[in-house]
Amino acid sequence: MTRPVNIAMSADTGTQRKEIECPTFYTVPEAARLLRVDSATIYRAIRQDAFPAVRVRTRYVIPARAVTELAERAAESGSVVDIAEFAAQRRMARDFERAGGGAW
Repeated sequence: MTRPVNIAMSADTGTQRKEIECPTFYTVPEAARLLRVDSATIYRAIRQDAFPAVRVRTRYVIPARAVTELAERAAESGSVVDIAEFAAQRRMARDFERAGGGAW
C-alpha cells in the first residue's frame, strides 16, 4: 500500500508538479537502509519494545510515518533523538488514550 505525496516544484524553473508514491510501511531491511543501521539493530530494538513496528505473523513492518517522524524530530531539535524515548512517549500517549484520557 502506498500513499501519494505531492511535491510542488519551483515556478521559476518551469518544472512541473510531481507526485511521488510513498509506502505506508517499510520492511525492516528498508527501514534499516534508510536509517543507515544494520537490520539486526532494528530487530533488537523491536524485540525490546523500543522501536515502533507491526507484527504480521513472524514478520515485522515499520510504519513509514514513524521513520519520517524520527527524521523530522532530529532535524527540528538539532539534537539526538533517542528511539527508546520516542517509543516510550508513543506508548504512554496510546495508553493514556485507551484509559479514556483522550488525545494529548
